Amino acid sequence: MTHILAIDQGTTSSRAILFDAQMKIVEMAQEEFPQHYPDSGWVEHDPDDLWQSTLRVCRAVLDKTGIAATDIAGIGITNQRETTLVWERETGRPIHNAIVWQDRRTAAFCRDWRERGEEEETVTAKTGLIIDPYFAGTKLKWILDHVDGARDRARKGELLFGTVDSWLIWNLSGGAVHATDATNACRTMLYDIHKGCWSSTICGMLDIPMEMLPEVRDCAADFGTTELLGAAIPILGVAGDQQAATLGQACFAPGMLKSTYGTGCFALLNTGETPVRSTHRLLTTVAYQLDGKPTYALEGSIFIAGAVVQWLRDGLGLIDKASQTQAMAEASDPQQRVIMVPAFTGLGAPYWDPDCRGAVFGLTRNTGPREMARAALESVGYQTRDLLEAMRADWQDASERATLRVDGGMSASDWTMQFLADITGAPVDRPEITETTALGAAWLAGMRAGIYPDMASFAQGWKLERSFAPEMDEEKREAGYAAWRRAVAATRSA
Repeated sequence: MTHILAIDQGTTSSRAILFDAQMKIVEMAQEEFPQHYPDSGWVEHDPDDLWQSTLRVCRAVLDKTGIAATDIAGIGITNQRETTLVWERETGRPIHNAIVWQDRRTAAFCRDWRERGEEEETVTAKTGLIIDPYFAGTKLKWILDHVDGARDRARKGELLFGTVDSWLIWNLSGGAVHATDATNACRTMLYDIHKGCWSSTICGMLDIPMEMLPEVRDCAADFGTTELLGAAIPILGVAGDQQAATLGQACFAPGMLKSTYGTGCFALLNTGETPVRSTHRLLTTVAYQLDGKPTYALEGSIFIAGAVVQWLRDGLGLIDKASQTQAMAEASDPQQRVIMVPAFTGLGAPYWDPDCRGAVFGLTRNTGPREMARAALESVGYQTRDLLEAMRADWQDASERATLRVDGGMSASDWTMQFLADITGAPVDRPEITETTALGAAWLAGMRAGIYPDMASFAQGWKLERSFAPEMDEEKREAGYAAWRRAVAATRSA
């Protein structure tokens, strides 16, 4: 058995990527699925869409290559993290649509909860998170509160909770395994990252029956077997998408930093064996857990990155495809300083303002699609600098000019990556393999199966495709960032 199948279940699409014994991509298949917006600030997925699209792409990638299921040594899973599902133990039938990580329906509850300062301190001390609708805990509470009889059924052991990884594992294993890994568990706001277990204290605060929670395992572990692809294939690796990208970027040493640009943007700074408590509203999270030993990270979460380009296409109709934005930005009027704050679903770190909404500043009669495209791309760089500034303030060992390893769809844009280097004043490195999220999941499974190298050898194999060095002068950099900060302040006060 010489291949690894990586499942990358994302916010807008499901993908399957087949890797060979040298960790090279052999083939991939992708399928988009509908997004549902039942109310303002609400985002849902049909759980069956998540599962069936995943199953179809897995079968499609094997059909494309002719590789037999018997040649697959293992499956690695990576997934959108905080998205929340509840289903029946007996039938596997969901009792509600999946509530997506972007969903803000619990904002009022979180605001009221935060006002009880002692409880907020307990949540942060145990989980490393802040109280925010982003995380799965209050989404789960909402389902239990709003689906008739759900809480009583959960107490009786009739209902199960899971993030997307657990939902896929349950279905792939035919209902035999209800489990998650530490990186997904730590995003629920229910998991004590210091003790490595579910917190009965926080579950009590939210009236969540612990009987419905999955077993938490290492990132490289036995998650059961699937027989749905033509042969029995073990599931051997699981990590949330941003932690999987951290692994795929080989950010194994404390101080190493990666940022993934997908629908949102997520930067993780490896802090080693010690969890660093943020004083600048970042998250303390599990970067990965191997052999029962967690490695921690500081994380900054931006809700809208690639999604702002999707908005230019689908919302405004200014572009037909994302790749057009680079040429438009290059051709824009440099004298116009348009600032876009893409707070479509609120602002993430370091602001954590769920009620903030997007705004555009600096419009003139001459502002057109080119300037809007440039402002959209620049917003990603500005938001990333916000995260890096907070990380440097939180952790004294963080380098002032630490190299940022980038991946995700937007990292393919040379213009965007150059602006990122310019506005942060730090080098930006793009690897040869930008499918680092899937690569991280594949490496976990392949290492567990014994066909991929250990951590040290894997790190040595990381290869640079292009490095972007800062070119903008300091005065212009600081003036641009100051304009961004003023725009954010104005947006938040609106």
